[in-house]
Amino acid sequence: MDGMELWKVQVDQLKVQMEQWMEQGSEIVRQIPPIQLYVGVGVLLLTTLLLLFTRLFKGRKSNTVVLSGLSGSGKTVLFYQLRDGSSHQGTATSMEPNEGTFVLHSEIPKKDKLKPVHLIDVPGHSRLRAKLDDFLPQAAGVVFVVDALDLLPNCRAASEYLYDILTNASVVKKKIPVLILCNKTDKVTAHTKEFINRQMEKEIDKLRVSRSAISDADISNDFNIGVPGKAFSFTQCHNKVSVAEASGLTGEVSEVEQFIRENVKS
Repeated sequence: MDGMELWKVQVDQLKVQMEQWMEQGSEIVRQIPPIQLYVGVGVLLLTTLLLLFTRLFKGRKSNTVVLSGLSGSGKTVLFYQLRDGSSHQGTATSMEPNEGTFVLHSEIPKKDKLKPVHLIDVPGHSRLRAKLDDFLPQAAGVVFVVDALDLLPNCRAASEYLYDILTNASVVKKKIPVLILCNKTDKVTAHTKEFINRQMEKEIDKLRVSRSAISDADISNDFNIGVPGKAFSFTQCHNKVSVAEASGLTGEVSEVEQFIRENVKS
């Protein structure tokens, strides 16, 4: 028997074996009650769909950056500087989120190579801050704007707002990076970012101690931050927290642009 004939014999044997397996499989299927068969097929399809969706969304990176902070800190001016390269001669306090998807103004010459940023300016009024919870789960980064001119009278309120962000469930679980942006630093009397960093750490340390004394039953979706027995530092947070300077009115926004591009990559 030459090689060709031997190959044909092996193929025929394989066909016979396959037919036997198919008959055995069909017999097993016929023995399964219809309800169990339907359930099995449903589980298989559901598992396949879940795997497909997991791969799809895991590969998609968020392009959303949230601007937050107290009213009057200059968030809206920064929003327009990043979008248009103009302060729009200052703006009134926002009562609704400003939102847009665009390539940063400084990057327009190379816009074809860059991913547009979905920027959301969330109102800082205490009654409107709840809107922030709608945007944090989708955020690639959070910019917390602080008024470097008027820090001391507002340090407690700003630190409380920042504390709520740093202990937010989405921010902690997804380790969403936060940039503390000290705005209005073009003014001579503005505080430095180092001073602002220290003052806010001190305030958050007080908050951390007082809030940790509250029963867990009274806190929803919050996580503790800091190390027990040690003074609080932003380096102890679950996510990365950095500090930078800017001036919305003069257009000095390079550090916030760098933060955005580090977290919204092409």
